[in-house]
Amino acid sequence: MKVALIDYGAGNLRSVANALRALGQEPVVVAEAAELGEVTHLLLPGVGSFGDCMVQLEQRGLADLIRGWVSAGRPYLGICLGYQILFDASDESPGVSGLGLFRGKVKRFADVPGVKIPHMGWNAARPAKPNLKNWAGLGEAPYFYFVHSYFPVPEDESIVASRTDYAAENFASSIESGAVFACQFHPEKSQDAGLRLIGNFLGL
Repeated sequence: MKVALIDYGAGNLRSVANALRALGQEPVVVAEAAELGEVTHLLLPGVGSFGDCMVQLEQRGLADLIRGWVSAGRPYLGICLGYQILFDASDESPGVSGLGLFRGKVKRFADVPGVKIPHMGWNAARPAKPNLKNWAGLGEAPYFYFVHSYFPVPEDESIVASRTDYAAENFASSIESGAVFACQFHPEKSQDAGLRLIGNFLGL
């Protein structure tokens, strides 16, 4: 196994790298498509804005790399913005196209009196269906750490792996499709549940 972290200039690589090391894996960092090498698992931990992320991925040749990787059925884990960019577009960056690997748009939480945006802190993610391979051993409502103001709305309900309640929304907090798992929460900051999830993705 060889795990790569995609570095587009703004990702939270250190926390994810530390989580991988806790699982016995030493990740490599890939900043350009030519650096990929003999990688078996690809992770994109994203922070920042949708538009800035896509610009950097396109400039570095990483957008096409991810499209080809996912289309070939190879293991991809997207975290936070690494989840959002899989879709067509985002309200955060009008006019900027996402990777378009899954149909749907990223929308912002509506303002609700007394509810803080961004959604920040621990919240439950409830599996949307039984026997999800990346959900093994996590139970019916594990808690994960969230920091976000936007969330994807997949057109295909069958890819939704978990849902979470916040600000009058019951949003898709993760998806699972073939070898792809992507989540709005941060497993690398979610203690035992997060390590278990990453370990499941890696097949450990």
